[in-house]
Amino acid sequence: MLLVIDVGNTNTVIGLLEEKKIEYQWRIKTDRHKTEDEFAMMLDHLFRYHSLTFSVVSDVIISSVVPPIMYALEKMVAKYFKKEAIIVGDYPIQSYLNMRYPHPKEIGADRIVNAVGAIDTYGAPLIIIDFGTATTFCYVDETKHYVGGAILPGIKLSLEALYEKAAKLPKVEITHPTNAIGQSTVEAMQSGLYFGYVGQVDAMVERFKREGHKDATVIATGGLAHLIADESRTIDHVDPMLTLKGLASIYDAIKQHK
Repeated sequence: MLLVIDVGNTNTVIGLLEEKKIEYQWRIKTDRHKTEDEFAMMLDHLFRYHSLTFSVVSDVIISSVVPPIMYALEKMVAKYFKKEAIIVGDYPIQSYLNMRYPHPKEIGADRIVNAVGAIDTYGAPLIIIDFGTATTFCYVDETKHYVGGAILPGIKLSLEALYEKAAKLPKVEITHPTNAIGQSTVEAMQSGLYFGYVGQVDAMVERFKREGHKDATVIATGGLAHLIADESRTIDHVDPMLTLKGLASIYDAIKQHK
């Protein structure tokens, strides 16, 4: 089985795939201070819960936007899985994703992996939205070339900034309010965060379609994708497994070029 690990700023998604089919998947908090042994023990617990051992893993591929964590992860793979991990950033992007972006090395690994997974699953043209610590928008044209995108603060980051910088405002839960007109401070904050963010997303998608292809399919992924998609008028599909699919596709492409 292929072990895939995607390290984000807030969460790390881990999956086990057989013939590109996701058999198991886990989401854990990203901890850049864990040692290779701590990572291994955590994985051992997850595996044992499903009566699995490390011996089922035939290969490992990792993508990460958190460079400090990579040393421990690579050591963990070598020590406990007896493998050399395939690192997405170590291979030319053009070997698995066509580019019309002038500075490919600037693109985060998460955006690249999502684009590959979306193209393989949904075709093109595409707009891919990833609701993470930051919310990223990526545009893939009708010829399956990555063109570019946009980055804005994630909804949780926006909430934290509001709480930290406005002394009298409380920390609230991110939820789908019934009404836009809040009748308390908490309701007003929840409305502004949710409906304001949905409006931001829809406005960005509409602008992308004006500059790109008007019939681009819009794919959302990330922890809050379902919540935003509930109200959005522009999101076509929510795919929480998009990153894992992308890593599996990149693994296949890299193996073919080796």
